[in-house]
Amino acid sequence: MAITAAQVKELRDATNVSMMECKNALEACGGDMEKAFKVLRERGMAVAAKRADKDANQGIIAAASSPDDKTLAMVEVNCETDFAARNDSFKAFVDEVAQKALETDEPLATLLADELIEKIASIGENLKIRRNVRYQIAGTGRLASYIHMGGKVGVLVEVLCQKEENVANPAFAEAIKDLTLHIAAAAPAYLKSDEIPADILAEERKIYAKQVEGKPENIVDKIVDGKVNKFYSDVCLVDQPFVKEPKMSITDIFNNLGKELGDTFTITRFARYQLGA
Repeated sequence: MAITAAQVKELRDATNVSMMECKNALEACGGDMEKAFKVLRERGMAVAAKRADKDANQGIIAAASSPDDKTLAMVEVNCETDFAARNDSFKAFVDEVAQKALETDEPLATLLADELIEKIASIGENLKIRRNVRYQIAGTGRLASYIHMGGKVGVLVEVLCQKEENVANPAFAEAIKDLTLHIAAAAPAYLKSDEIPADILAEERKIYAKQVEGKPENIVDKIVDGKVNKFYSDVCLVDQPFVKEPKMSITDIFNNLGKELGDTFTITRFARYQLGA
């Protein structure tokens, strides 16, 4: 039977596979739309299997927000080439994945496995939903997100306060926005020092002690303590010098904001994704 342009377009809209592939599938299935759809799905699985061993270290980090801004999500979706990362179809898929991340804490690579296979067939590259994270506000405060360099770096952060009226205060909004930019630029590994694993801290102290071997023990301890404090200011968000005002720490910034607004502000958690890291 003759395959009409309308049939091809319908299958194309349903699968996002090329017009020629849709026409061929319909012809092979005698115009049966359901069978043709299944054939394209099977071909998609074959493409996915074929591309599975290809490196996927390009891609996009994206964020999504619920209408009330009380839930934020962030995802990293990888592809093989920067060309594919700039593809409108890939960008739309990443946005869909980010929206889905608002609904769950489960790994989306599993939940969206079928959708991923279809997109691999459409784009012709290996794709991976590498990771996803969701924050739901855990009290009185604000959530914020920031996507840097067109999706190369992404940040989520939560800052709580005690007074409900300060949630909508422009000064608080500006401070948490600046915080997301700081996290993107400064790349803290931990929120605060007590989150640093004991073995990592012990190894740092061992290195610092080695650097000052031969000095009196009481001097060594003071020097090592000083170096450890410097280590904290390098890797712990609350201890880092604020990128816009290096003479002040992040803690100083929010303590000053608290004095200004008569409140206490607490950074409770953050996530930072760097593409491929």
